[in-house]
Amino acid sequence: MKASDLFVQALENEGVEYIFGIPGEENLDLLESLAESRIRLVLTRHEQAAGFMAATYGRLTGKAGVCLSTLGPGATNFVTAAAYAQLGAMPMVMITGQKPIKTSKQGHFQVLDVVEMMRPITKFSKQIVSGDRIPSFVREAFRLVEEERPGAALLELPEDIAREQTDAQPIAASVVRRPTVEEKALRRAVELIESAQHPLLLVGAGANRKVTCRMLRRFVDKLSIPFFTTQMGKGVVPDDHDLCLGNAALSTGDFVHRAIDAADLILNVGHDVVEKPPFFMHQNGRQVIHVNFTPAIVDPVYFPQTELVGDVANSIWQLCEALEPQAHWDFTFFREAQRAMRAHVETGTSDDRFPIYPQRLVADLRRVLPESGIIALDNGVYKIWFARNYRAFQPNTVLLDNALATMGAGLPSAMAAKIVHPDRKVVAVCGDGGFMMNAQEIETAVRLKLDLVVLILRDDAYGMIKWKQSDMGFRDYGLDFGNPDFVAYAAAYGAHGHRVEQAAALAPTLTRCLESTGVHVIDAPVDYSENHQILNEQLPRAADALQPS
Repeated sequence: MKASDLFVQALENEGVEYIFGIPGEENLDLLESLAESRIRLVLTRHEQAAGFMAATYGRLTGKAGVCLSTLGPGATNFVTAAAYAQLGAMPMVMITGQKPIKTSKQGHFQVLDVVEMMRPITKFSKQIVSGDRIPSFVREAFRLVEEERPGAALLELPEDIAREQTDAQPIAASVVRRPTVEEKALRRAVELIESAQHPLLLVGAGANRKVTCRMLRRFVDKLSIPFFTTQMGKGVVPDDHDLCLGNAALSTGDFVHRAIDAADLILNVGHDVVEKPPFFMHQNGRQVIHVNFTPAIVDPVYFPQTELVGDVANSIWQLCEALEPQAHWDFTFFREAQRAMRAHVETGTSDDRFPIYPQRLVADLRRVLPESGIIALDNGVYKIWFARNYRAFQPNTVLLDNALATMGAGLPSAMAAKIVHPDRKVVAVCGDGGFMMNAQEIETAVRLKLDLVVLILRDDAYGMIKWKQSDMGFRDYGLDFGNPDFVAYAAAYGAHGHRVEQAAALAPTLTRCLESTGVHVIDAPVDYSENHQILNEQLPRAADALQPS
């Protein structure tokens, strides 16, 4: 058969449902083969958005999302998405085209060494030099990106290789079971947890797997050890659980961090140093137990004394079986920190000021979304408010990026979430800066007939950097911009535009949009003017007043 037909068969063999991207001249044989397959091509308006969609598909399903581009400029547009998937542990396979490698009629026109370019930010980066190599390269790429720790891979398919003939056949996936934790390490961890006075559980992104979620819930319910989460661990155990202390959205100064400081042992499940640190380690005698699929990467703020390396769900199950609640465990201070945290989160949730107060905005969105609803956050200062104040009741219902922390991913991620879960309510939450980086994908969402709400938090500036600029004593300079009329902008694409002009109108507008079909874009002005006062002055003072006995 033609090599491009074999390539598509190999993708089907891996269970690929969608390919997101923009084909070019060098992909035409592959495009013809796709037309005869059961794989759906989702044509986007920018390759970066296609990469974000593929990565989010991988994040939500555990199966590799796939994206497609041509050579040269199309491939370079995948770089940010590759880093997004690699740092965020989202399985994704990129397919790029290339000029013929056996003969050349155009010299080096548009030719870059894409394979080498992608190598530092992927788990696997290869050019296919023969049709006979397609089965092994495809199988290896999917195996690597889907195994722990997940990430990105690149397969470059030159146009002359795509059209050559081959007798090769796809390779079936092998049955793999992950190794379990070593017994001596497990016994050591049990001894440390039993002997601790104030143990605390941390739930990170690596715990966000179906079986691990169930095991962690069982662990928490049996042992009654309080827990907190990283931003990417939200919802693994519900945020409204009686033992949830909150989210480590801030680097320091919060009630959660006072509880962390009071812990003499932290059981760290699924976190690695790629995500912004939820706490800083010091040589103060506090024990940290690392529970993950892979060994810890040691850096100046993370150097665990004990490691449980193996399947995380199995490690938690074994700990749960070996442990019993201890009479000397003392969680009094943790409960006080929890009460203070929850009271503080409620402040401002009914504030009527306009532009809208961030706490009010977060609370209103939580009120109108069902527990199964999904929010996909772009990156901006509002991400802290959502991570800290928004309660997640189920895994993968708060999609945010706290690894690469790139702008522009919010809208494409929400679109992928709606494709994966067409029966669930999905809202993209974007700052005006991040939204405009991939705003053209509104056309894609309309063309795909997605029922999607896009909430634009408008402050007419790069608000996160303005906050940092003010915090660090710099002058207000260089970060303000103008915006289009977002209502007219939405209408130009065939979407529905809405403008919020008072705080009380936000929740009803969200409700109407969520209950309607089609793509809805909401322009919601926000007021970040008190970020510094609340997060850098009032909150640390309030948390300082909370002292362990």
